[in-house]
Amino acid sequence: MKILMLNYEYPPLGGGAANQTAFTLQNFYNNPEIGIDLITSSTGKYKVEMPAANVRIFYLDIQKNEQLHYQSYFDLLRYSWASYFFIKKLMRQNNYAGIHAFFGIPCGFIAWLSGLHYGVSLCGSDVPFHNKRYKWLDILLFKHLSKIIWRKAKFVVPNSTGLMETACKTLKNYPFEIIPNGVDCTVFQPKKEHKNNTNELKIIAVGRLSKIKQFNILIEALAGLENCSLQLIGDGPELFDLKKIAEEKKVHCTFSGKLNRTELIAALQNSDLFVLPSENEGMSNALLEAMACGLPVIVSNVGGSAELVDNNGFIIEAIDSEKIRQTLILYSESNLLLKEHGINSRKKALEMSWLKVANRYLNLYKKFLI
Repeated sequence: MKILMLNYEYPPLGGGAANQTAFTLQNFYNNPEIGIDLITSSTGKYKVEMPAANVRIFYLDIQKNEQLHYQSYFDLLRYSWASYFFIKKLMRQNNYAGIHAFFGIPCGFIAWLSGLHYGVSLCGSDVPFHNKRYKWLDILLFKHLSKIIWRKAKFVVPNSTGLMETACKTLKNYPFEIIPNGVDCTVFQPKKEHKNNTNELKIIAVGRLSKIKQFNILIEALAGLENCSLQLIGDGPELFDLKKIAEEKKVHCTFSGKLNRTELIAALQNSDLFVLPSENEGMSNALLEAMACGLPVIVSNVGGSAELVDNNGFIIEAIDSEKIRQTLILYSESNLLLKEHGINSRKKALEMSWLKVANRYLNLYKKFLI
């Protein structure tokens, strides 16, 4: 069975959805039941990679600028145009069972235009009204286009209950099938005999430095808490403003930029607590990785984040700096609570894996695309 996979972002481009595609794809490597051609965007010129005998990755030249973790409207349009014609070329050379599109728009739209059977993975901002930034585009265009794309799809998969509930506002009574993101617990795991010999509470946050992540509120919550420090991992357009807030509030905050996986694991293992105060979220890979490393978590009550908290952290109903501050103080005063919630985070993460995700998609391919 040969499948075309579409995602305009793939590491090093993009964020959570790019990683979701990469980890899912990796668990298909050398699987004799399936062959996959992924069409994605290049950071430079066109190139082809073959990471396994049954997997090819085509990187299309979309004249990408230097912003690796943000795709402009022009980037999406160039990818859409280039991938549509590239799909037609590949279809003349290969007999594909169908297409798996990550993001309903633009990839689901491209899959629909191709004429092949297709399924769609919803990743967050491609769901109308998930991201306030696209409110008017959602009302005027994306809501109507999404209805068409989803109805014509053989399957539509949100990665969380929260994302599915948002999708139902656009298309009621559709048989969405939830497949949450996974995590590699053999790589992301607690540090053996991790001991914090100081009274300092080491907090870590990971994500793109954009307004939607609300890291400014987290920094403000740390003002005056001398026994707390923050390591902020990631880059993005809010970097300058966040540094300014940290300086003004006299918060001990380290800005580490984007780390490779080895560096990220080390940072998580040397931390005590993970915080994700996003305005909206699908199913955060960063949150799952922190849990796999045995960290308690503080998250906002949005999307898939709240679904991952069950006696392993706290959900902040309405995000503001004072609510976060009080929760940080609670953890700073109780090593027992930190340890208990950290153990529970690890247990919950062990229930999830990328291999399970890949196998569930393989079953969907067999059911709907053959």
